[in-house]
Amino acid sequence: MDKRTSILQAAEKLFCDLGYEGTSTRQIARESGANMAMINYYFGSKEGVFIEIMTERIKGFRAQLTIIDEDKISPMEKLMKVIEGYADRILSNTAFHKMMHRELSLAQRPEMYEKIKDAVSQNLQVIEHIVTEGIENGHFRQVDVRMLIATIMGTISHVATSPGKVTGNTLDISKPKDRDILKERLIVHLKELAQTFLEPKK
Repeated sequence: MDKRTSILQAAEKLFCDLGYEGTSTRQIARESGANMAMINYYFGSKEGVFIEIMTERIKGFRAQLTIIDEDKISPMEKLMKVIEGYADRILSNTAFHKMMHRELSLAQRPEMYEKIKDAVSQNLQVIEHIVTEGIENGHFRQVDVRMLIATIMGTISHVATSPGKVTGNTLDISKPKDRDILKERLIVHLKELAQTFLEPKK
């Protein structure tokens, strides 16, 4: 593993465990086996490391969304794949999602906030295109597209950040087996919700 990747992996773990404010470049250097000069060379600052982690993750999902959008399948099948992919990504790393959610909700660092928000916005545009296309070709009925996306994203985020409100604390999201059970419940629910809401009324 190269030093740049080591720095990013170490920093992500520290940011998730300690938060942005609680993490120092010195800790990142120690955890990654790099030195301060190397962190500055690759990323410029702690904020640079943080932005790189965020944008890499968000761009990774955009690549996945673009593949789904360009697939020769129906809009409903595309949306089902989006739900599966988004639920899997968020629930597979809830600590990262909570960290990103925290930064976006606080908006204390304007430059960082704008970069993360822009990257997220580009992902939402791909999902919006899938739903709008479904409406235009008659597969979906006329709906408030942005509100639908907020419903799907908001539900996934809520389950990731407050799983006890859904499970009644009977499942431990940190355990892979329990997490898979919860993820399956979430995906089934959202798919049924989307199909019921979007299928044209006869």
